[in-house]
Formats: sequence, structure tokens, C-alpha cells
Amino acid sequence: MGFSETMKAISDPARRQILAMLKDGRLTAGEIASRLENLSSATVSYHLSQLKKATLVSESKYKNFIYYELNASVFEEIMMWCAQFTQGSELHEPKN
Repeated sequence: MGFSETMKAISDPARRQILAMLKDGRLTAGEIASRLENLSSATVSYHLSQLKKATLVSESKYKNFIYYELNASVFEEIMMWCAQFTQGSELHEPKN
């Protein structure tokens, strides 16, 4: 998925909450839904599918559960892209 789709996926506050939860380790959809009391299980599943489509999370199956976890490499790419705008910025700072 392209950069614009990734940024669109993280623009949603509920998805950002899910990503924040996953930074501490993998979780099942049920565990995520129980922490997001204001969202239905179906809505959490939709958000997880959007995050998967953007490759921000991956899933793995263990016994009867599907676990979701962060895909750190996508975040590294975003950080590298953002860094291009700050590198060398000290050369362009206005002088007082």
C-alpha cells in the first residue's frame, strides 16, 4: 500500500488508539475491543482490516486466536520520510 493510504489509515483516532495498544505487544481483536468500550466488535474488526491493508499491523494465528501486532518497518519508513524535512533545517533558520 502506498504512503498516502498509510497516512489515511493512521488519520483515524480509533486506529491510532489501536496502534498505541499494540506498541506494548500483540493482542487479539477481543482484547482490543474490550479496551475500546465505545466501539463495537464489528467496528474494531473494520479498523483492524484497514490497518492490515495499510500494512501497519500483521496478524498471526495461535490455536483458536488471531493476534495482531505492529509492523515496525512501516513506521520506520514514515519516520525516514518525515526526517527529510528536518535534515539541514539549521541552514535555513532565520537569523535574528
